[in-house]
Amino acid sequence: MSIKKGIYAASMTIINKDLSVNIDFTVKHSETLIQQGCHGVVIGGSTGMSQLISSNEKRKLIDKMSVSKFKDNFVFGTGANSINENVELMKHSIKNGINRFLIMPSAYYKYNDDGAYAFYASIIERVPESEIILYNFSKLSGYSFSIKIIEKLVKDFQKQIVGVKDSDYQIYDKLKIPNFMIFPGSETKLLKGLELGNSGIISAICNVTAPLARKVYDDFHGKRKQTFNERLCSIRKVFDKNNLISGLHSFMAVEDEKYKIVLPPLSLLSKEQEKQMIDELKTLDFYPERKAA
Repeated sequence: MSIKKGIYAASMTIINKDLSVNIDFTVKHSETLIQQGCHGVVIGGSTGMSQLISSNEKRKLIDKMSVSKFKDNFVFGTGANSINENVELMKHSIKNGINRFLIMPSAYYKYNDDGAYAFYASIIERVPESEIILYNFSKLSGYSFSIKIIEKLVKDFQKQIVGVKDSDYQIYDKLKIPNFMIFPGSETKLLKGLELGNSGIISAICNVTAPLARKVYDDFHGKRKQTFNERLCSIRKVFDKNNLISGLHSFMAVEDEKYKIVLPPLSLLSKEQEKQMIDELKTLDFYPERKAA
């Protein structure tokens, strides 16, 4: 199955007390997001702490994804710096029937457009049956895609480079490539992006706002009045005041303690930060309810 347009959650990874990945519940969480309105889910990726998860656990996660009834709605975020590690994970995923990937260029080292091109070209040469969404987020990778390099990658690898997730917000409103998907990384850019011809969003906050984001998307395409976008953007702005992973896990842990653990060096919000976040969300009538003991 090919990657489609729509609302995608950058899904969370659930961590056990021994800091291993809770494989079953991580996939179950992603399945729930699709049932709540997401067209698809990116499993792994930066929100899923993929850079902090071992390759062995990623392969187990892929194995579990491959037997889900929502298998065709999943995109795998490799979260790997190494070309060889990316290739190994992608081949394992394709063997399990999933050929859709979100791939960020390598972090830590400094390089230019030529280096980024060589990175993706080397991967595609080894895994030509893949479909890849480029991940533009210089805050994490240290590299920001230019329009020129995206155009070159798409021209040379039209079947493989099918879209971009823009979390830098520098190209989503400027890039114009026929039949190429553009996904801003924030709900605050969803409606504007759709008006410009974008394909949807890939967002961390869709872990908690999937029904709202889907409503905005559907109302736009149905040419109906927007009645949910302002609230959706306001919720996003509250989460943006903290680290998104910390905020999401703190928020979700109020209702379910399975979300209470993140991988070091990440951490949950402090009690003060959590209270401030929840209090602000309550003013938007959006808050988790603590389950009865």
